[in-house]
Amino acid sequence: MSPTVGVLALQGDFEEHITSLHRLGADTREVRTEAQLSSVDSLVIPGGESTSMAKLMDVYALREPLRGFARSGKPVWGTCAGLILLARRLQEDRPEPLGTMDTVVQRNGFGRQVDSFQTKLDIVGIAGGPYLALFIRAPKIVEVGPAVEVLATLEDNTIVAAREDNILVTAFHPELTTDDRVHEFFLAMAAEASTR
Repeated sequence: MSPTVGVLALQGDFEEHITSLHRLGADTREVRTEAQLSSVDSLVIPGGESTSMAKLMDVYALREPLRGFARSGKPVWGTCAGLILLARRLQEDRPEPLGTMDTVVQRNGFGRQVDSFQTKLDIVGIAGGPYLALFIRAPKIVEVGPAVEVLATLEDNTIVAAREDNILVTAFHPELTTDDRVHEFFLAMAAEASTR
């Protein structure tokens, strides 16, 4: 039986992730409660507004369950706001991240909405040539711990995708394209974890 992928559905573009995962035949569930979180094998934390998402995590009493889920070894993938929330520390004073990945992150590292851009990336572990990545009010990973594997950088060496054990993060938005290779990569992580 294939692992169930949860998508945190408090705020942001969770529906776009579900659409991408459905194209790949994944069994997906929206996650808004601790009970729903406990029923899935892996989790996507989508892009959106990180401050709003953090507030809603606290309203729904999900902060500690999410932290425990990530620390349990189950695969977690954060895109954009999700990357911010998984960080050990932010350069800014809010929101308070979950602290589950050994990264330091700068919110809106590339500027405002008008500074959004797209670029081709070579991503470690993803075959098929460069990946066209969309950056929208994207964060930057400014520091990584020794256990973090850098998967993609921009030409100036800014880190925009990384993995630490069961946690994957991307500063860009794979769910807003029809190129599902990053979703495939995460599903492979989930499948591998389910066999342990």
